[in-house]
Amino acid sequence: MALELYWSPRADKKFDKIIEYLHEEWGEKVTTAFVKKVYEFLDILVEFPEVGKIENQERNIRGFVIVKQVTVFYKIKGNKIILLNFFSNRTKPTKKKF
Repeated sequence: MALELYWSPRADKKFDKIIEYLHEEWGEKVTTAFVKKVYEFLDILVEFPEVGKIENQERNIRGFVIVKQVTVFYKIKGNKIILLNFFSNRTKPTKKKF
């Protein structure tokens, strides 16, 4: 059974920033490929919510590397998957924000 997917305001904002950056720096082709990759992952995620690696056991937060530069963090809560953040892997790991 597929779960429902929700975007937190932070995830929505970060995703938009990534798209804006990619479009300005790399163009339409790269931006479109990234967006496609994200939505393909989300299609898989709603069917297989435990695909990501546990990042924070206490808060039940999982992470999945979309591309080598970006990880998405999410949590499973009941029958919902909540996208928490898109994180740049080029940032210090100690600055991870779920």
